[in-house]
Amino acid sequence: MSTIDWIVLVITLAGIITYGLYKSRTSKNLEGYFLSNRSMPWYMVLLSIMGTQASAITFLSAPGQAFTDGMRFVQYYFGLPIAMVILCITFVPLFNKLKLFTAYEFLEKRFDLKTRTFTSFLFLLSRGLSTGISIYAPSIILSSLMGWDIFWTNIVMGGMLIIYTVTGGAKAVAYTQQLQLLIIFGGMFVAGYLIVDYLPEGVGFSEALKVSGASGKLNVITTGITENGFDWKDRYNLISGVIGGFFLALSYFGTDQSQVGRYLTAKDTTESRLGLLMNGLVKVPMQFFILLLGALLFTFYQFTPSPVFFNKAVEEKAMQTSYKDELASLQQRFSTYQIQQKEWNRLYAVEKKELYKDSIAIGAKRMADIQKDYKSVLSKATPGADTNDTNYIFLRFVVDFLPKGLVGLLIAIIFLAAWGSIAAALNSLASCTMIDFHQRLQGIESDHTNPEQCAKEYKQSKYYTLAWGIFCVITAEFASGMGSLIEAVNVLGSLFYGVILGIFLVAFYMKRVQANAVFAAAIIGELVVITFFLLDKYNIIGLGFLWLNVVGALAVVLLSALFQLFKRRVV
Repeated sequence: MSTIDWIVLVITLAGIITYGLYKSRTSKNLEGYFLSNRSMPWYMVLLSIMGTQASAITFLSAPGQAFTDGMRFVQYYFGLPIAMVILCITFVPLFNKLKLFTAYEFLEKRFDLKTRTFTSFLFLLSRGLSTGISIYAPSIILSSLMGWDIFWTNIVMGGMLIIYTVTGGAKAVAYTQQLQLLIIFGGMFVAGYLIVDYLPEGVGFSEALKVSGASGKLNVITTGITENGFDWKDRYNLISGVIGGFFLALSYFGTDQSQVGRYLTAKDTTESRLGLLMNGLVKVPMQFFILLLGALLFTFYQFTPSPVFFNKAVEEKAMQTSYKDELASLQQRFSTYQIQQKEWNRLYAVEKKELYKDSIAIGAKRMADIQKDYKSVLSKATPGADTNDTNYIFLRFVVDFLPKGLVGLLIAIIFLAAWGSIAAALNSLASCTMIDFHQRLQGIESDHTNPEQCAKEYKQSKYYTLAWGIFCVITAEFASGMGSLIEAVNVLGSLFYGVILGIFLVAFYMKRVQANAVFAAAIIGELVVITFFLLDKYNIIGLGFLWLNVVGALAVVLLSALFQLFKRRVV
């Protein structure tokens, strides 16, 4: 990056952090540190919810996801608006009425301590691991720009995030996310405009979409139905998105403390509901636009020389090995095909010659095969290196093509997205540890009228935030090679969200089921989900990860009913 880019980057980050810490002045007690004294209006709740979702993974990995697999990933969010309505009717009023710190306190009131503790533990495990992956995402940027080893980059990035979160608490998170999202959306719109503006003469927005469509990148709606019936292994389609996505969204927003903690900061139930409902309306179009950037970027590289592989650091390292001639040969073949592909795209999009549509699809497949071979050679040349470059596609475009100053701004945007979502996650991890384990297991109840106790709890909460930050940095060190990070995070969440949701569904809607039945069902349900995941992983059965949320929730509900019925008959 240029000097001006570094200046823009540093000023943007420093300004946002200073603003967040200034606005985060609050009562030095648990309610102030974790819930902003329950004082936030609905629009702040909305921005905080969206900021917590929109991590660096969203803006770094999603365009690459569309670039490689098309826009069908957007179907993953189709169940979200329905989930928001159900949450506003059921979960939100009860959580606000009980004045909870964490969602899992409700489970002890409804069942018992062990059910509360087990569910909170599942959340801590899933969110802790996911946050580690979220730290790895912005570390990729620093590593690529500075040429640093990813191990030390994770430590630097994680250290900055820990200081920021420990110091500010929930209010700093909420107020910085407000500015972050405004800057983020502005920067992404500018990036989209420039991608189209950089296209050759005669190729505008509509022509770009035509090329993307011919190459299969505008596959927004797919049914998952083949000549052999429904493909359960297909990850993103209309059916899995509406059903599996609904269960995942219901669990994420209804039972994941990183999100529950956002709308528990609201002034009242109405403000919480407005924030969630608006999120349901905004999220799908937002994700559609981010994926569209990836589809447009694919078209851009149809007319501009494209790298065979987008992770420049790994490629440069491989070129220092004995495999450099083999890699150079593949690069030459790729460049030759690309020249031909460029002409086919011009004839199809500009001169409207429809007969070249099939040629474009065949050419895209041929170039993808070369890229696959190239990655195979890279893995031999650099054993252990991450040869999945999905997360580097948008970043490479930003660094190579955007004007000075704007590069620094967009890099800052990705950092800001990371800090907002990770800070919210660390805050929720610390709140669950403090409330569900530290205080509950020691039999301590907060007394807001006791300044000495408030000060002690406030200090302990910061220590737990620090501890979880260190855990997440350690997790980030093992995140390399996981492929598309946006997929990795959602797969990981799906291992736990279904079971957690099932416990809450039983608590809300199955009044006759008691603690022992749901606790046993939850343990067995988690084992069932892990079994299905492993069977899919080793290709024994085919089941897309979104369906794990359905499997987990239904397993807990059905087994709870069965165990409770069996208990009654025995008695």
